[in-house]
This record gives sequence, C-alpha cells and structure tokens, in this order.
Amino acid sequence: MEVKELEQVVVRFSGDSGDGMQLAGNIFSTVSATVGNGISTFPDYPADIRAPQGSLTGVSGFQVHIGAGKVYTPGDRCDVLVAMNAAALKTQYRYAKPQATIIIDTDSFGPNDLKKAQFDSDDYLLEMGIDPDRVVACPITKMVKDCLADSGMDNKSILKCRNMFALGLVCWLFNRDLSLVENFLREKFARKPQLAEANIKVVNAGYNYGENTHSSTPATYRIETKEKVAGRYMDITGNKATAYGLIAAAEKAGLKLYLGSYPITPATDILHELAKHKSCGVITVQCEDEISGCASAVGAAFAGALGVTSTSGPGLCLKSEAINLAVIDELPLVVIDVQRGGPSTGLPTKSEQTDLLQALYGRNGESPMPVIAATSPTNCFDAAYMACKIALEHMTPVILLTDAFIANGSAAWRLPKMDELPDIHPHYAPAEQKYKYTPYKRDDDDVRYWAVPGQEGFTHILGGLEKDGETGAISTEPENHDKMDRLRYSKVQKIPVPDLEVEGDKDDADLLIVGFGSTYGHLYSAMEELRKQGYKVALAQFQYINPLPRNTKDVLLKYKKVVVAEQNLGQLAAYLRIRVDGFKPYKFNQVKGQPFQTGELTSTFLKLLEND
Repeated sequence: MEVKELEQVVVRFSGDSGDGMQLAGNIFSTVSATVGNGISTFPDYPADIRAPQGSLTGVSGFQVHIGAGKVYTPGDRCDVLVAMNAAALKTQYRYAKPQATIIIDTDSFGPNDLKKAQFDSDDYLLEMGIDPDRVVACPITKMVKDCLADSGMDNKSILKCRNMFALGLVCWLFNRDLSLVENFLREKFARKPQLAEANIKVVNAGYNYGENTHSSTPATYRIETKEKVAGRYMDITGNKATAYGLIAAAEKAGLKLYLGSYPITPATDILHELAKHKSCGVITVQCEDEISGCASAVGAAFAGALGVTSTSGPGLCLKSEAINLAVIDELPLVVIDVQRGGPSTGLPTKSEQTDLLQALYGRNGESPMPVIAATSPTNCFDAAYMACKIALEHMTPVILLTDAFIANGSAAWRLPKMDELPDIHPHYAPAEQKYKYTPYKRDDDDVRYWAVPGQEGFTHILGGLEKDGETGAISTEPENHDKMDRLRYSKVQKIPVPDLEVEGDKDDADLLIVGFGSTYGHLYSAMEELRKQGYKVALAQFQYINPLPRNTKDVLLKYKKVVVAEQNLGQLAAYLRIRVDGFKPYKFNQVKGQPFQTGELTSTFLKLLEND
C-alpha cells in the first residue's frame, strides 16, 4: 500500500459526551507532538452536565490540526471526521471538508438513534448528501464487544472502550506508532492495569481492522516533521502551561506560590494542576466562593508569597472588591481570567474575548492594573511568568487574560530551562530603611517597597482606606488622594513592556490587521493567505494591553487601512481609540463562542483591500 506524505491534516473526533472523544483526540495529538509534528487542538464540548444519550445537544467534539511545520490554528474544517453516533454525524458534518473521510460506528445508527438525531429517513447519507464512497462504515460496538468478550469486564465498561477502536483506525490511516499510544494508556491507567490493557487491545484491533479490511484503500498517510529543535517536548494545554508558568516564576523569585481559587469552567484545571505540585512549594486552597479565593490570595501577597487567584468572567465580577484592595495596598497579586461566553452564565464551555473592558476598568475608583493577554496554549506559560514578574517587581495586581479556546486547546511545547527564563527580583525594602520604613516609600519608577510582616524595623499597616503617601496613616486630604491616584497610575504606565511587533509586510502594507490574545493564530494565517495571493498585509497582535507598548501610536497610525478583529463587539477598538488620538479603524467582530474561521477572515479582509 502506498504511503503518501502530507503537509498537514485536520481530524475531528465526535460522539456523545461520555464516548471519550476528548481522550481519543488528546492521545492522537500527544502522539503527534511526540514525533515532532506541529499541532493545534480545539476541544468543543457541550455545557450539559450529562445530556440524554444520542441527543443533538450532547455531542462532544475534539479537533486536532497536525502539520509538518508550525501549526497556528485547529483548522476551519476537517479532513477526517469520526462520528460515533447519528447525532454526531448530524451536528458535526458541517465541520468537514467536502472531500473528507468519515468514520462511523454503524451499530449506533439504528432506527432509534436516527430518530433521536432527528433524521427523516433511514438513508441518512443520502439525506445529508454524503457520498458513501467517502464513508468508512464499521460495526465498532460489535467488534469491541467481541474483542473484550473474555476480559471479565461488564458491558458498560466494554462500551467505554469504543473510542480506542476509532483511535486505532485513525492511527492506521496516518501511520502512527502504536507503541506511543500504549505507553500513554499504561501511564494514564497506571492504577488500573487491567483497564489499560483492555484499551490497548482495542486500539490494536482498530488498527488491524484498517490494515486488513481496507487493504484495497489506495493509500495511507504520513506527516513528517520538517524542522526539529533539540529539546524535550510535550503536548500541553493552555491551563497546564499557565500553571507551569506560575510555578517557574515562584521558583525564580524564591517565593512560595499560593493559589486561592473556586472551581469554575473553564479555569478549574489550573487549580487541579497546581494541587499536584506540593513538592514545589505550591499551596492551593479550594475556597468556598470567588470572593474568598481572591481575598485569601491578597492575604498571601501581604504575607510575602506570590498570591494568585484564577477564575472566569463571572468570577472576575465577584473578585473586583478584593482586587481593588490589592490595587490600593499595591500588593503583588496575579488574577487569571480564562474568558468564556457571557453575559451571566452565558456559554460556560465556549470561548470569547468579552472580558477585556472588565479587566481594564471593572472596578470602582481609579484602579489601574496591568493587563496581559496570552496568544496561544504554549504562550500561556510565558504570559503567566511575565504577569508574575511584573506583579513582584512593580508591586501591583496584574490580570492575565486567556480564554476557553487556548486554555483547553493544546500545542507541542518545548520545555524551557530555568536559566533561559528572565530573572525576577521582588521589590523588597532595602536594609537601610529599617526603622524608617513607611509603606508608600517609592523608587524613581513610583514603585513602593515591599516589607514582609515579621521583619524587625518594618512594622506597617495596609488597608482599604486611602493612606498618606509619606506616613502611611489614613488620610482624607484631597491633595493627597489626587497624588496617590496619580502615583498608582504612573507606576503602571512606567512598566517596561516589549514594543508592538509587526509581522508580514510591515514596511508597505496596504492593510494592517490588529488583534489581541488568542486570535493570533487565525489572524496570522489569514495574513499569510492574503500575502500568498499577492496582497500587502501586516499583523500587529497585542499581548501587553495595559500599559500599551511605547510604539503603539506609531504603528497604528502608519497604515492607510487598519482593521481590528476581536471576539467581542469592539472592546479593543474602543480602548485603542481612547488611547490613540486620530485612530479610526475598521472592525471585525464576532461573539459566536467559537474560534474565528480563517477562510471567513481572509474573504472579509480581501474586501477591505479591494474597496477604495
């Protein structure tokens, strides 16, 4: 059988939320990352705790884009669609390319299954306009039962292994080494070796089914890695990368890491991950609510630790009062907001960028805070690390914005070495201030000095009431309050951040695309597609939003046409217009709870280029 080499491929696993599609997709992406492929994943799961089996609302999907080189997005549409039941085919087929290969479990397409999926006839392929020649139809449920008939497992447990058969079939199609899958399963189910071996047996059965039953298939496929950089790699999600960035920063600063958090989708995995690392000096507390989670982190910061709290949009609302306490006390606190669809409970499992203005202004009084936005799952590590560095060196709470797309998505990540990371120097009060220390003594950058409680000669009081800038005593003097507000503001504005980088045709672009945070991959891909078509296009993606990079005005006013693309109704565009006089951009806005589609971006930007 011929093995064809591909540059890239997109695979989407789909089925009931209990069918293990997230696990199958995770294993396939991990195996791909292990061999050096570029990957980008998009878990797309329902908000229902447990939707009725076979229902349209209960379908869970996992899309992975694999490439020979760097991959920037999970792909607009898939080349291979795995549909474990009729509802999955009905809801997920729209994400497949017209020529996509479709793998289905025919045992889950009975009359009752088709009725639940709201098909009008038994000929579901004809009804959906699907060419039967593109469908790999196999009785997965029956074959898994036969495979594990002698395992001693009950029927429910056996059925949970169906996802591994589909995984094996996909591994055959793309010539994946099953030993990597087997190692993954043995490690995941280390405490249940019987379950691990059952899953391994089913994976091999799926692989062998493809190899033997479909031997007449013209070709299978392989994706060879083009560029390999030496190092240790892993497939990492944004939430895990965020947790690792926090641990690394605490280690570099020589501090204990404290996380006070309350579980909330899609941020909870940060709490789960940090709770595993007590050996690194990490302290985690699952608090009774969002308010106490943040308040306890403020207390930890006052006590001399690196205080962190994690949440999503609804929790950020609740934390605002405690965050304001950190603002007026000028304590090093890191607040992680994994954005999701709102308002209110909104779309808990979907992704948006709709908390930007809340992060910038969602507190009472003049309460300036640095705001950083991570651009990818792997960048979550760097963004979290830099958020900690800014908080500790400039004595300020910092908000780190990620979102459900990059928090749950994953990419291949090369583990950094500690000596490669920037140094972090907490802004401690110098010894010469002993017995002379007051809490708002500042350096030339308006940063106050940090004295940890218990240090002899550094006794002080902080609190929510305004303090005199010289003595630290409570003050209601108008001039002092005006001075303190301006000092807190200027301190944030003086924080050095990298210049705004422009990619693409930065010197002569006819269109500058502007975005922030997690849309980077899609906007970059759209820019590159337009450049391939002969157009002059550039991209400026904001990661540091407050303070803005020093060259922001020069960049934004340099180009004739600028479009700001964001997953909200124009929050970044409005903020930039406040900060940059004369800036009047075009806008591209969506709040669908789904990532951008590169094709849609390309066609929209093309119209702007062609419209004089």
